[in-house]
Amino acid sequence: MRYVKWAFIILFWGFIAAVLHYTLPQHDIVRITDTYERRIDPGENSIFWAQHDVGSDATTANRDVFFIQTRKANGRVMVYRNEDTGWSWPPYFKINSSNLQAEAADLKSTEDNPRWVALRHYGWRNEFISIFPNAVKVWPVDDPATRIIPWFNIIFLVLFAALVWGIWVRWRRFRERRIDPMMENVEDGFYAAGDAIDERRGRFRRWRDSWRS
Repeated sequence: MRYVKWAFIILFWGFIAAVLHYTLPQHDIVRITDTYERRIDPGENSIFWAQHDVGSDATTANRDVFFIQTRKANGRVMVYRNEDTGWSWPPYFKINSSNLQAEAADLKSTEDNPRWVALRHYGWRNEFISIFPNAVKVWPVDDPATRIIPWFNIIFLVLFAALVWGIWVRWRRFRERRIDPMMENVEDGFYAAGDAIDERRGRFRRWRDSWRS
């Protein structure tokens, strides 16, 4: 039973960690090489796509999605989608994908004359199931060694840890005051019932033995 308990705990916190890693903002220092628009048809990976742009027809299955093509300082290529999130999850309330696409297009550069930018995004990139991180904001930086301190993530995780700690402390106190005494009473009741059964069996054996003798 202990292994089942720990397996459940590991799966639960692993799921929470995956959701936070996907949802919280991340920053990349990149050079924008191209911007384009492509018609996509979300299938089994539709959970990793946002939604139609705010104000557009949300009844159609396929739609046009903006993409931002970049290259990092180490030469690695990274492609981002640029979709509105609107009022849905995750709560970025992003409704400016067209403006962001125009800003990204204006910041394009070549390898000979690079212009480095910081690109804020959320999500994962996976080529196997064709998912892309969603760009949220872009702005120019001085060089590719620029370091972005994730203050929002730090504050959020500290507050989240404090909330979890507070809930756990209150649950522990509640269990010690309410649940543990109740379980002890139930356990004592089982022991008392067992003792009573043993006593009755003993009386029956003595009665039976007296008839045999």
